[in-house]
Amino acid sequence: MNRILLSLALALLSLPVFAAEPVKVSYYKDVRPIFQQHCQGCHQPAKSLGGYVMTAYPDLFKKGDSEQPGVVASKPADSLLVKLLGEVQGRARMPKGKEPLPEPQVKLITKWVEEGAIDDTPASAKAPLVDAAHPPVYEALPVVSALAFSPNGQLLAVSGYHEVILRSADGSKLVARLVGLSERVQSLAFSPDGKWLAVSGGDPGRFGEVQIWDVEKTALKISIPVSYDTVYGVSWSPDSKLVACGCADNTIRAFEALSGKQILFQGAHADWVMGTSFSQDGQHLVTVSRDRSVKLTEVPTNRFVDNVTSITPGALKGGLLAVEVRPVPPLAKDAKPKMAVVPKDTPGVPAKLYDELLVAGADGQPRLYKMHREVKRVIGDDSNKVRDYEKLPGRIYGVAFNKTGSAFVVGSSLDGVGEARVYETESGKRVATCEGVKTPVYAVTFSPDGKTVVTGGFDGIIRFNDAATGKMISEVVPVPLKK
Repeated sequence: MNRILLSLALALLSLPVFAAEPVKVSYYKDVRPIFQQHCQGCHQPAKSLGGYVMTAYPDLFKKGDSEQPGVVASKPADSLLVKLLGEVQGRARMPKGKEPLPEPQVKLITKWVEEGAIDDTPASAKAPLVDAAHPPVYEALPVVSALAFSPNGQLLAVSGYHEVILRSADGSKLVARLVGLSERVQSLAFSPDGKWLAVSGGDPGRFGEVQIWDVEKTALKISIPVSYDTVYGVSWSPDSKLVACGCADNTIRAFEALSGKQILFQGAHADWVMGTSFSQDGQHLVTVSRDRSVKLTEVPTNRFVDNVTSITPGALKGGLLAVEVRPVPPLAKDAKPKMAVVPKDTPGVPAKLYDELLVAGADGQPRLYKMHREVKRVIGDDSNKVRDYEKLPGRIYGVAFNKTGSAFVVGSSLDGVGEARVYETESGKRVATCEGVKTPVYAVTFSPDGKTVVTGGFDGIIRFNDAATGKMISEVVPVPLKK
């Protein structure tokens, strides 16, 4: 046995020794994700700052407004991209107006250029180029996940793949295609002044994004990268200056819409945040999550204020997916807005506007809540709740009030079918059930005049129904289909 072991040892010693080859930096796995998260929002076909585009590999080697190419293979010293990422007097010139990239990421990009800037993207991962010059080509209808009317009632925004479709108010005419970076569009909202359209979405498991589009020019104003997954529930402050969204990292965020500066970050939720809505005065943000809670945050201070709903386990039967603050009709001349009474045990807190909000989700039951607590919290209570409404089959994915807050529409999904209903807010009476709605409903909205309800969902068709009777008005295919 000893002789056998000695022979094996001698044989192993006689084998040639090979040094392990150094692992090369991967463009697809290492470099591309950094560009997606930090660079492509400002350097994409829809908004090519400095004339430089970074969304497609061949574009990295081109010149922008500068005479120097962004990337020169094997020559980081001659590559403008590498130079701009490096810090000068403690500050990098790119990403513009943001924190410099971490040093390990800069070294990774530099090493990739040194090694020849090779594209190792697998053939299976090379998707067709999608931009304004190469808009999506549809062989089948995409799921409609979001709808929004412009405040003046002239435009209807519909979610698509990598884009938002702008159609005329009755859906009959295609007005514009807003093609952006995000593969998936999760929510849409026009600013109250009608100048801007906010879009939230991203690429699942890779990056999130909030886009702000100039409605009149149909041009991208700014792209705001957010987190590492798609983002949800975009909403505007009443003054059209702030935009908020919910994230899959359990946070809520708000940004200055035209600069992209983050002004709110809150992590009180324990699961994905699916919807956001500002109070009437813009001082508070209400959010709903898959953690079955509705939370209230003070915008100027980022302070978590309260759980609007009960905190008792089991009080809500499923995750919450949609929220909207109830609009208030314009006040009569010299009338005072209704104010919420502040609990006696919280002296010094000013009275708040009397906000109400509609929430719904996995248990299929819409509920109306007061935003601000008026009595002392007691474990087990649900004192902010105003009323429950009739339960719908399945999960509710979309809720929307009419302009005056006197009625709302909800859409649901269960086992491959769906339903949309209109209710009176005060009485809870069902006004109408929308005819022709058979597939799962993921998006609902009222026309600004309150006469029409529009729904969209799994089959990709948008349907126009009379809000008072539920009768079908028309069905529209929102995207151009390949013949």
